[in-house]
Amino acid sequence: MEMGRNLELTSLFSVFYMEGDYMSWSKLKQQLEGFLSPALNGRVEYRAPGYRYLPDKSGICYISVDKKNVLNMSDRMNSIRWYQTELEIKNDPTIQIPISRDTIEAVRKDAKGPVPEDRLLVIARSRTSSEHAKELLSAQASLSKSNFIVVANKYLSTSVEESIESNEILLNVLALVDRRVGKKRILNMSEKMKVKHPIVQYFYELRRSTL
Repeated sequence: MEMGRNLELTSLFSVFYMEGDYMSWSKLKQQLEGFLSPALNGRVEYRAPGYRYLPDKSGICYISVDKKNVLNMSDRMNSIRWYQTELEIKNDPTIQIPISRDTIEAVRKDAKGPVPEDRLLVIARSRTSSEHAKELLSAQASLSKSNFIVVANKYLSTSVEESIESNEILLNVLALVDRRVGKKRILNMSEKMKVKHPIVQYFYELRRSTL
């Protein structure tokens, strides 16, 4: 239950507009927009309401799509699914986890005595699903506490490939709207996206719809 309470936030990214270690918001926004896929210009925006007027105060940074903050977990009108428990993830049909032969063999090795192949597959799927649910819920919790400016600066200093492969949700999102990720790469990601969080799947489908 503690995890659930942590996710009930008014907005995802509550930050301080920092100088020194991180570039100013205006410069950061300019760089992010420079990498934005041209097909998403005007639809995807990086926003920080109030920054112009209160540069020394805390504020909100977020990504909007068609003027809507799709990363707002507490918005009941938001179509994005935000999880409260691992069981929700395990029961979500949009999350499709492949079962590797190595996982099945590991289950066979752990079993005490012979186990039918179909039973091995059931156990392997349950084990993999449980592990993935823990990882995904942890990633969502990290997202809810993350500082947009810190993550965005990290993105700008990280290769697009690393950001796509990362378990960090916001890095995935920033990479999916990046013009450096071409049509072929996007289309080849379809299977990989099936294990990603719904918000990542949302941005993937958004980008794919522009191809």
